[in-house]
Amino acid sequence: MEEIIQKKVDQWLNGSFDENTKSIIRELQHTNENELTESFYKELEFGTGGLRGIMGVGTNRVNKYTIGIATQGFANYLIQFFPNQQVRVAIAYDCRNNSRFFAEVTANVMAANGIQVYLFESLRPTPELSFTIRHLKCQGGVVCTASHNPKEYNGYKAYFSDGGQLVPPHDINVMSEVQKISSIEEVKWAGGEDNIHLIGHDMDKAYISMVKGLSVYPDVIEAQKELKIVYTPIHGTGITLVPEVLKQFGFVNVHLVEEQINPDGNFPTVVYPNPEESEAMSLGLKKASSIDADILLGTDPDADRVGVGVKDNYGNWILLNGNQTAVLAFDYMIEARKSKGLSRPNDMVVKTIVTTDMIDVIAAKNDINCYNVLTGFKWIAELIKEKEETENYIIGGEESYGLMIGNQLRDKDAVSAVALLCEMAAYEKQAGKSLFSKLIELYKEYGLFREHLISITKKGRDGQEQIAAMMQRFRLNPPKTLGGVEVVGIYDYEKQEAKDLKSGQLSVIELPQSNVLQFILVDGSKISCRPSGTEPKIKFYFSVQRPLNTIEEFDANFNALGMHIDKIIEELNP
Repeated sequence: MEEIIQKKVDQWLNGSFDENTKSIIRELQHTNENELTESFYKELEFGTGGLRGIMGVGTNRVNKYTIGIATQGFANYLIQFFPNQQVRVAIAYDCRNNSRFFAEVTANVMAANGIQVYLFESLRPTPELSFTIRHLKCQGGVVCTASHNPKEYNGYKAYFSDGGQLVPPHDINVMSEVQKISSIEEVKWAGGEDNIHLIGHDMDKAYISMVKGLSVYPDVIEAQKELKIVYTPIHGTGITLVPEVLKQFGFVNVHLVEEQINPDGNFPTVVYPNPEESEAMSLGLKKASSIDADILLGTDPDADRVGVGVKDNYGNWILLNGNQTAVLAFDYMIEARKSKGLSRPNDMVVKTIVTTDMIDVIAAKNDINCYNVLTGFKWIAELIKEKEETENYIIGGEESYGLMIGNQLRDKDAVSAVALLCEMAAYEKQAGKSLFSKLIELYKEYGLFREHLISITKKGRDGQEQIAAMMQRFRLNPPKTLGGVEVVGIYDYEKQEAKDLKSGQLSVIELPQSNVLQFILVDGSKISCRPSGTEPKIKFYFSVQRPLNTIEEFDANFNALGMHIDKIIEELNP
């Protein structure tokens, strides 16, 4: 074992850590040195989603001590950044194993530092935490969750006073404060219990009222209140609010996927509790088909991502991808606001750089500014803060099943997205159409875009090195063609540099540094390479496009674009 790793192990064995932790370390020393190395070779870092990792002992695992140290560092920073103020922090947690325990550890450390803590009495969706920070005028917040990761994971999303996750310089400064803590003795573990206040029902009422206010066509819902909706929380927190929100909107025909309604951190019916995975939505699809539903919706464990199932033109149940859902939602909010006289000259929408460019086209044709930001809703929140004095935010989204409608919170919100998607389905049904037929109409109007995502998992220290080597290969030897089509542009967000390969001209990318590469083809196709900030994965995003002259040509053109993506993947050889 490397000397630096052995030193960390010895610190834990000889320090004031509990005996159970020490006994697990000793057992790993004798039975699984590789796992011990993985557990200690680095410290967990804040990524695009905060602190996230596998639960267990060690500096590279989520446990009482890594949570406590992170919280002490965060508390130190909040107290420094807001001098002469009574710092207030809201804390929530999801259904995962140990989430409540980690939330209580976080609350105790914050409170022991003299911070007023508003702790949810039971599990709640992440978006409600973002709303709560703003509603209670807190300086920060934390939700203990690992979002859609497998059951062995947990995590810690840290939020600032705007209700958004930490962005530079705050994330870097918090990590700096964390790194200053050399011993768990420096963590204030207890002593401020009187500073902890439980919250729950009243906050739910305020949040639900906010979501209900997003409805654009309550009259349509009244006419279509029997819309047949199937919903699954996939064992997560969505069950606490989604059914009630749908009831408040006026929908009376909601069917829950019974096998998945109970919150359970073991996620017994799925491998990955992620609505992006067809396997996680399979029970919902089965129920939707059996009762001939109008729409299926599923949310991940902390209810910030939403998956959507609809019937295609042949009556088959399919899952929309995140880009398709975003296109429908963006178009609906733009068109509905116009129709109701709610639109403003300074309206804006926001998406991420790996989300379909079809949204840019829709926005441009409606004379609305569309901004592109780095992956992660914290960047959408940051842009809203930057523009809120001059522009009016309508909706934001990303391809990974995230939407944020309205400006009263600062994170993706599957609870409000479920409600608005059901309203959209009701609106189309009132017009004698389905969401799928509406999507094809949009393809005809704005161009047919098809996207595909490949995620390659590379776990552990070796995996991290392999991902770095892959990105280095693409930077040093970028492809000249992909799928037989010429590459005409390269966007390197780490260098903050865009290069036109035809002219050789360089231009500056006006976004923060990020380890992302994009290849632009002469036919408008775009291929993005991005290591995940929250998972041991590297992701490849493929986006291709062509005109759609008639609705009848949809199948043939969609299939042709799929074959084009296959050729690009073959030549890219990720």
